[in-house]
Amino acid sequence: MSTSNTFAAPAALQGVRVLDLSSVMMGPFAARVLADMGADVIKVEAPTGDTVRGVGPMGQKRMGPFYMHANRNKRSLVLDLKQPQGKEAMLRLVRTADILLYNVRPQAMSRLGLGYEDVRPLNPGLIYIGAYGFGQQGTYAKRPAFDDLIQALSGVPSLIAQAGDGVPRYVPLAVMDRYVGAYAVNAALAALIHKMRTGVGQSIEVPMFEVATEMVLGDHMFGHSYDPPAGPPGYPRSLSRDRHPFATQDGYICVMAYTDRHWSSFFTLIGQPALAADARFATMSARTEHTAELNTLLKRTLGERTTAEWLEVLERLDIPAAPLHDLYSLPEDPHLDSVGFFQWREHPTVGRFRDMRAPTTWSETPPTFQRLAPRLGEHSEEVLLEAGFSPAEVASLVESGVTLLDPDHEGQQ
Repeated sequence: MSTSNTFAAPAALQGVRVLDLSSVMMGPFAARVLADMGADVIKVEAPTGDTVRGVGPMGQKRMGPFYMHANRNKRSLVLDLKQPQGKEAMLRLVRTADILLYNVRPQAMSRLGLGYEDVRPLNPGLIYIGAYGFGQQGTYAKRPAFDDLIQALSGVPSLIAQAGDGVPRYVPLAVMDRYVGAYAVNAALAALIHKMRTGVGQSIEVPMFEVATEMVLGDHMFGHSYDPPAGPPGYPRSLSRDRHPFATQDGYICVMAYTDRHWSSFFTLIGQPALAADARFATMSARTEHTAELNTLLKRTLGERTTAEWLEVLERLDIPAAPLHDLYSLPEDPHLDSVGFFQWREHPTVGRFRDMRAPTTWSETPPTFQRLAPRLGEHSEEVLLEAGFSPAEVASLVESGVTLLDPDHEGQQ
């Protein structure tokens, strides 16, 4: 596990400035991806800081693990946008930005005087991205949204109930926040290309409900994709109650036999080669229809050997398979170790911290590590001076409570 703190290569978004007015997970994650690519991301926080700073161990120092993982490579600027001086400072920063990213409802931005109609005259090239719950032309436009709510609306807990014990449950990840955040990154990069060609910015909305619905129904519209319907909605293989890691003699294994060749090899391996010609299993379409029978066969067969024995023989036959990790074993995975995925870093507030590098690998402009997640207000003075504020103006903003200058560094909690 590496202890490196820097990379030498240049980054793809060097010179791009992002104002990150988002909080919690979806927006901060999207902005962090842009920061990893080299953008100068300024995290604009209220004097109380991003609420997710307090989630998890070390939250008392406002540097909880959720916050740390979603906010590296950023600079923290505290601005009380509800005060006139804070709003004016923000508008001065808007003039210098390429992208402004937020994840509150648009009505809240307009109340602050920071709606698109307010900022566009100051910077016609600004890419103004709102990642929030619902498209603003729809019935739910003014509703709040969180990951669990969007999971529920898009039917994810119902899918889990149908595939499991009948009890609807949420995916135990902020899966919608991260998936929609990745959508926001895609939008930002496409809009940057447009701006490079034309010099023109634009306003983009990335609504969670619509993005989540596309994800869910891309798999599960299934027979209802047609008019008239060609069958019920729902992808049978994904919804099978036996679609889960299977028990071996000493643990669990995931086997993903998929192609005709995979199944033919597997049937031969277990001494039943004739099954390859069985009408239920001979084609992809037939196997999809008879998923339950295949899963019953796997459940019965895989319990006959250890996980290691199965992995060895399945790898030899080039049948996709993997062991089942948990939260303790995953960080010890030998592949992740070989690619240097985890890196220990030293943070001045929390001490030694296990970070995860950007997962992509680039030949020319790889994502870079510049700094760990910032303390609240750590870069307030630095950013304001860069934006043209005089030291006296900065002092006035501090005195009025509009900004803070890294109170955690001064020993406060």
